[in-house]
Amino acid sequence: MLKIKVNDTYTFEVESKPDGMLLNGELFDWDIKAISHNQFHILYRNQSYTAEVVKADHASKAFTLKINGKLLQVQAKDRFDQLLEQMGMSNNGAVQVKEIKAPMPGLILAILVADGQEVKKGDPVMILEAMKMENIIKSPADGVVKTVKVNKGQSVEKNQVLVIF
Repeated sequence: MLKIKVNDTYTFEVESKPDGMLLNGELFDWDIKAISHNQFHILYRNQSYTAEVVKADHASKAFTLKINGKLLQVQAKDRFDQLLEQMGMSNNGAVQVKEIKAPMPGLILAILVADGQEVKKGDPVMILEAMKMENIIKSPADGVVKTVKVNKGQSVEKNQVLVIF
């Protein structure tokens, strides 16, 4: 069973059964046809709807849908998410990173970000030369760079703070 929250206001329980989909325990009788990879045509209770998946974050099960021109924020939780929530744990996968530290001593060859810049997980942040090898330091999570604590050409020690988020 999935719990679906729409615009942080409406909550629905959706369950898939062999004879169809149940919405809040009642059979949800609809007809859906894919128009393209992210657009759909839906018939429900003799009404026609055009739906588009504007944004999909499958890891966090968060989606932005546009239905007949109206944007909806949709958050889904499966039984595992619900169980973790009941246990007081979260499974959103979001990593809170406050800083990036030098993994080894070396020389800063290039700084690829600036204060205030938004970075995504895996984006290159700087290049560190250590033992005659160039090492690309990447962002461990999504975030906004608060401060770059080093300069190009600067020598750094292991665990020295390079960037603060």
